[in-house]
Amino acid sequence: MILASDEDRVMRRSLLVVIASLLLVACSKEPEAGNTTGAICLAKRPGYDPKNMKQCVDACIACENGTTVTCTTSCTLKGAR
Repeated sequence: MILASDEDRVMRRSLLVVIASLLLVACSKEPEAGNTTGAICLAKRPGYDPKNMKQCVDACIACENGTTVTCTTSCTLKGAR
């Protein structure tokens, strides 16, 4: 049976600490951006109808910096047609 030297043990422990730290950092949630900017932007749009697909997508792109694909999906999930 080969016993690991003290230097090997220190390296293994250090490696385990680094890996555990990277996993914790990778799994931490980023703070979500508040929707206050989007609400302010939407307040400036008179006659906005969230159920109208074109209005919803246009507002999403302008107010939430979305793309056509993500905004179309978002609006569909919100019930726009």
